Amino acid sequence: MKRARYVIGLPILCVETGKHAGIAKDLLLNAEWQVEAILLEIKHWYSDAKFISLSDVIAIGEDAITIPNLDVVKPFVEQLEWTALLSGDNKVKGMPIITVNGQQLGVIEDVYLEPKWGKQVIGYELTEGFISDLKEGRKWLPLPDSVKIGEDAVIVPVGASEALQEIFEPLEE
Repeated sequence: MKRARYVIGLPILCVETGKHAGIAKDLLLNAEWQVEAILLEIKHWYSDAKFISLSDVIAIGEDAITIPNLDVVKPFVEQLEWTALLSGDNKVKGMPIITVNGQQLGVIEDVYLEPKWGKQVIGYELTEGFISDLKEGRKWLPLPDSVKIGEDAVIVPVGASEALQEIFEPLEE
């Protein structure tokens, strides 16, 4: 599995010229929890935001993201159907996950992407706060069959609480 936070911060390099196109600032998700695009870090406060559609990415490696050429870097116009992972008003990180019957399972700290290509979200890393993370660790929730991203919470089926698992690796923050 690949954590989204390992993709964010990677340099984006153009294969055609070897030129540095930017740095991945955020991932933009659609309603089916698939990564649609990579938002680039803005170099200057007066610069317009830019993004790269995931369909234009050659590879997401351990050390860099590669694109064919600079033509795939496009100006970012806010898409209402996209949800950002880390930034903006419509972000996933920090949202509570609540079951339909009102049980809070935790707050989204990170998402896990499928290992091979990293396009599909396959689960969430949940936190219950700093102290709880130190004492009990974080939890892993595989992506349930139905998930609704609301304005203030992510709603999952009642049975999702049974799928929660402990994460047995030390925190890296």
